[in-house]
Amino acid sequence: MNSMLGGYGALDLTDWRGWLCGRVLADMGVEVTKVEPPGGDPDRMREPFYHGEAQPEKSLWWWAYNQGKKSITLDIEIPTGAEVLRSLVKKTDFFIENFPPGHLDALGLGHATLQSLNPSLIWVSITPFGQDGPYRDYRATDIVTMALGGFMSVTGEPGRAPLRLSFPVSHSLASLQAALGAMVAFHHRQATEEGQFVDTSAQESVATALLNALPMWDINRVMIERSGRFRSGLSSGVKQRQMWACKDGEVAFMVLGGLGGAQSNRALVKWMEAEGMGNNMLSSMEWDQFDMATASREFHSQAEEAIGRFFMAHTKQELHQGAVDRGIWLQPVSIPKDIAESAHLAARDFWAKVPHPEVGEDIIYPGPFFKSTATPIQVGHRAPLVGEHNQEVYREVLGLGDGDLEDLKQKGVI
Repeated sequence: MNSMLGGYGALDLTDWRGWLCGRVLADMGVEVTKVEPPGGDPDRMREPFYHGEAQPEKSLWWWAYNQGKKSITLDIEIPTGAEVLRSLVKKTDFFIENFPPGHLDALGLGHATLQSLNPSLIWVSITPFGQDGPYRDYRATDIVTMALGGFMSVTGEPGRAPLRLSFPVSHSLASLQAALGAMVAFHHRQATEEGQFVDTSAQESVATALLNALPMWDINRVMIERSGRFRSGLSSGVKQRQMWACKDGEVAFMVLGGLGGAQSNRALVKWMEAEGMGNNMLSSMEWDQFDMATASREFHSQAEEAIGRFFMAHTKQELHQGAVDRGIWLQPVSIPKDIAESAHLAARDFWAKVPHPEVGEDIIYPGPFFKSTATPIQVGHRAPLVGEHNQEVYREVLGLGDGDLEDLKQKGVI
């Protein structure tokens, strides 16, 4: 009960596209019970696997997104299973699902039915396009919702085809928005005791993440285009490099205007001069008067050649430390290895060891996504085994006995 949402429960019926929503709630203290079909969630076989061993208990996807949850098996597609689920709904607070619209209604498990059983229930739905509108019944993979959400139009190199990020971002965005919506509905319930239906659309979640791209069109009728390693959309029409190669990777840096930009640019030029790699044009610049919006293509070409040569003579760490020491606005582009070895994250106790007795070792996990003094997030136990908590949940929550459980097992319900 000393966790942020301790004492509350959730039923998680999502597949891999919605797992993150329940994981966020579990991190905040909700007792999240993953409802799997008998035999286990098919998405347990999503690669990659621990040590490459393709087993349902060793999917790294499953481990990452279901950490801290419990697991029960239940076939909700048959009447007896649906009745068991209805009994569980009476005793929970959140109901998370990402079935196609109308699917649960056909099973007698629609929102109106479950809400009548538990008026305080917060139903969280995650679908590609939401519960209504002309696209509501369309199926979609990540590439579809990324494209229709507009994200791919601004990602990639100019003059080439739109680019999809390799990780399924739209589902993660939708799951996070769903968790946020659940918290807003929960706040409302605290004041009114009324539950709500939270309708989350992956397409809309992607569109929200476009930030300034949409208002740039609405307000200025300017279409932000793909610009790869450059920044576009400035009034001069000249693209400015943002990503730079260095000796062992890439760093992010821009020749910026304004007071802060002037200080950063001046410090970089002095550093280049100190190492014998100065440039006359950059050294003679009146940086306090520099305006990004009017800088010419010739200026940027010369600056890129000189700065690019300097960066290629250094590693990411050398550039990062030098930038910190001199007040330069430069950041290394971290790869997963860099994040795992980050001294800063280690100093903040970000990483946590989670026991995995089945594999005989503790596995390092990312820790809390924020810190809270009075109700800290606590790192949960490892992701559950198939039906690991059947006995606990069905006995303690529903009061079923040995004979009941055996009967349900024989009928293929659990």
